[in-house]
Amino acid sequence: MENERKELGEILVEKGLITIEQLDNALVQQAIEDKFLGEILVEKGYITNKQIAESLTEQKKCDYINLTKIKNIKEDVIRIIPENIARRYKVLAIAMEKEKLVVAMDDPYNIVAIDTVMRIANKKIKVVRTEKQDLEEYLDKYYQTAIDLSGSASALEAIEREDNSVDVNQLIVAADDVPIVKFVNTLFLEAIEKRATDIHLEPQENKISVRFRIDGALYQFPPPPKSAYTGVVTRLKILSSLDIGERRLPQDGRTKITVGTREIDIRVSILPAIYGEKIVMRLLDRQSLVKTLDKIGFYQDEEDLYKKGVQKPYGMIIVTGPTGSGKTTTLYSGLHYINTPDKNIVTVEDPVEYELKGITQVQIKPKIGLTFAEILRSMLRQDPDIIMVGEIRDLETAKIAIQSALTGHLVISTLHTNDTVSTISRLNYMGVPNYLIAESLHLIMAQRLVRRICANCKQEDVEGKEILKTMDIPVKDKVYKGAGCSACNFTGYLGRVAIFEMLEVSRDIKKAISADAKEEDIRVLCAEQGFSSLRDAALKKVFAGITTVEEFLSKTIV
Repeated sequence: MENERKELGEILVEKGLITIEQLDNALVQQAIEDKFLGEILVEKGYITNKQIAESLTEQKKCDYINLTKIKNIKEDVIRIIPENIARRYKVLAIAMEKEKLVVAMDDPYNIVAIDTVMRIANKKIKVVRTEKQDLEEYLDKYYQTAIDLSGSASALEAIEREDNSVDVNQLIVAADDVPIVKFVNTLFLEAIEKRATDIHLEPQENKISVRFRIDGALYQFPPPPKSAYTGVVTRLKILSSLDIGERRLPQDGRTKITVGTREIDIRVSILPAIYGEKIVMRLLDRQSLVKTLDKIGFYQDEEDLYKKGVQKPYGMIIVTGPTGSGKTTTLYSGLHYINTPDKNIVTVEDPVEYELKGITQVQIKPKIGLTFAEILRSMLRQDPDIIMVGEIRDLETAKIAIQSALTGHLVISTLHTNDTVSTISRLNYMGVPNYLIAESLHLIMAQRLVRRICANCKQEDVEGKEILKTMDIPVKDKVYKGAGCSACNFTGYLGRVAIFEMLEVSRDIKKAISADAKEEDIRVLCAEQGFSSLRDAALKKVFAGITTVEEFLSKTIV
């Protein structure tokens, strides 16, 4: 489509500012380092910030504007850029000129800011320069972030009854109070801006704990007053269509919010605890769930093996790992790779996390008897070529999935085990005969997510190198860690990358499984065939300067 934003590299090559070879070199580096493409091109000296900014905005001259002379800016124009992005990059949307969004910046050649705004707003932009002080004042003027919950807290305390019950109608009114609504909205925006995958709200004896899970670790964030917590909980229940009057039983729901052009699904889990209801919300960015295979974190040999597996006409592929290890993203990326009009692909999921075009997706509903096994039986009458089962949870599902794999269907699924070889034992423990496991399995993949070193504060890790030496691990090159900076919230990490343990079930391994070989014997056989473990995969990322010794030690069994 003509109005779609062209990728930066394509624009720069078309304008003759960089060569295809220079672009390829930068893209290779980008696959290793978590940086914007423009940053890498500038670092390599291929191009300047000014040239990139001019190319992105398609303007050769940056006009100056005095913000104080602009009396009224339309609210719908300002809100095109979310508050967290506007404040982070010091940018304010001030007008629409035909199809272009006019934005004011004090640094009109900040390519990271320009690229971020273009991606979120999904519009061409025109940059005008303004004074930093005026810009900050206008950001404060148009984005009011100070939230006073004192009035809401008093109102909520007044409607609490001695028996710990509340009037539902009064609860709804309190939850719709502007400060409560604004606090919840700010909570979501802050979590998204910080790249959080989960939000934890936990009532304690005298306070509320608010934590965001960022890159796999939990970090504290400013909480609301405990007296306002009932209103926050009620607001979240209303958003996720839950029973606001029920405070004794666990509840699960979901909602979604839109930030710019991004749609974020939010799964809400509520658990009654001794000091009140604890809420955990999982944030799922639909755009990040489906990636091309080269963006998953595979090395080339791993990617080739996965492609080989998903292109087979029948058999089973199992991806294993704990909750939150990226299994669904890996499955979706595989389906995206093989999704062509000549294939009938059907999925059964709990829940459907992303809508894939051209694929039939079904969500289980156990309350009405719509289980994995029940849907699988119906699926087989739908003439499928490829079946994705969100998770194998019981013997019935396992048997139907394996029978499907043995009767001309490619079946892709997940299982909760620690590594690839133990997947064989788990299926057998469920009650699946070993000969059926051997016949059906083609590929088993175990995966974890390890934190990336922040490229902005990356430095040599002398202590980590010594730790590896004490473990008799040969170290030829330097290893690295992050010192901590504002870009990574002083954690030393920015983003995560997957590590994989891949077991192609060869003829010899199939024979061993059919012969009821012990798990230890299968591991020995795998080692003889050049098998690389999760530990090996993590070490490879350490020596490549992508992750740290600390992550290697915490995410794998040494």
